[in-house]
Amino acid sequence: MSFDFDRIIPREGTAALKWDGRKSVFGTDDVLPLWVADMDFAAPEAVTQALAARAAHPVFGYSLFPDDVYEALTGWLRARHNWEVERDWIMMAPGVVPSLHAAVLAFAAAGEGVIVQPPVYFPFFSAVTTTGRRLVENPLLFADGRYRIDFDHLERCAADARLLILCSPHNPVGRVWNEEEQREILRIARKHKLVVLSDEIHHDLIYPGQRHIPLATLADDGDDIVTAVAPSKTFNIPGLGLSALVASKPEQREKLRRAFDLLHVSGANPFSIAAFSAAYQHGAAWLDALMVYLVASRDEVTATLAREAPSIRVVAAEGTYLLWLDCRELGLSDAALNRFFIERARLGMSPGSLFGQGGDGFMRLNLGAPRAMIREAIQRLVAAVNGV
Repeated sequence: MSFDFDRIIPREGTAALKWDGRKSVFGTDDVLPLWVADMDFAAPEAVTQALAARAAHPVFGYSLFPDDVYEALTGWLRARHNWEVERDWIMMAPGVVPSLHAAVLAFAAAGEGVIVQPPVYFPFFSAVTTTGRRLVENPLLFADGRYRIDFDHLERCAADARLLILCSPHNPVGRVWNEEEQREILRIARKHKLVVLSDEIHHDLIYPGQRHIPLATLADDGDDIVTAVAPSKTFNIPGLGLSALVASKPEQREKLRRAFDLLHVSGANPFSIAAFSAAYQHGAAWLDALMVYLVASRDEVTATLAREAPSIRVVAAEGTYLLWLDCRELGLSDAALNRFFIERARLGMSPGSLFGQGGDGFMRLNLGAPRAMIREAIQRLVAAVNGV
């Protein structure tokens, strides 16, 4: 099967946050948007066909989660991640960000510590602070162009915390945590009776030479692990919202149910249900082709910047469709760096400062776009850096 990832699909005027929100975010529409983490590729055809079929029925009432939703997810996790998940372990949710909030409410009491590992996806912070829990930061260490976890510091944090929110694979730095690292996380969590919410929403977007291992597959029976998964990043359907939490313990699921009841949210949307099932059942070939395309884009961006603008260094991405750019050699403050990208390079990217401690001097680039757009973006950046 062939898939046309080079096709440019105009998104202006579709209420697309990435495109129609440019002026409110960057102060101008004259930027090429490579910021918010959705892709400019058409979703798999099976997904659009499933949505069209559901739209053909003219009643859009309250919905249940049919059997094929659970079967699609368990089949996918078995085939792609060698993870046998029982249906009863799955809780459907209206997205990973609401799931972060629900997990914080479920597993940490007001004032108790919740650990995050910056620089990290910024809703991790707000899920803690807006719910009245205490934010505990375990910053990642960056050396020789690669990030790693500061386990000594994590252990000290765990002694005074109740929950760890793990980003695996990590957004924005692109690490795919290996088995040794994850076993050490489990050892610390076990020792300090720490619940781990493993956000694995990017788990299908893994580059050659790397392997994502679901944390739960390494856990012992007594470990408290809850995993967040979704087809949204994998198949470019984040606007449809539906995700899932996998929790093997009944008491975990009950705490999560109470938290979702408190939030008064539901993921049962007839269109998200149709897309969820179709993506997991029929999207494998599309995903395989996507990863080939993303590898080529990643490697081209890395090589071009190394050759033509070496003051901007690409942190080697092991997973996700996001690139973390080290711009510190430009010697700009965060505000000046953001202005440089907007005004000089005419690019709309996510400033590293959004991702917390350790993000200063970095920018996040979204690779999920046709190669012509990515090349245009890098040409603009090279020209701006070189003062052309």
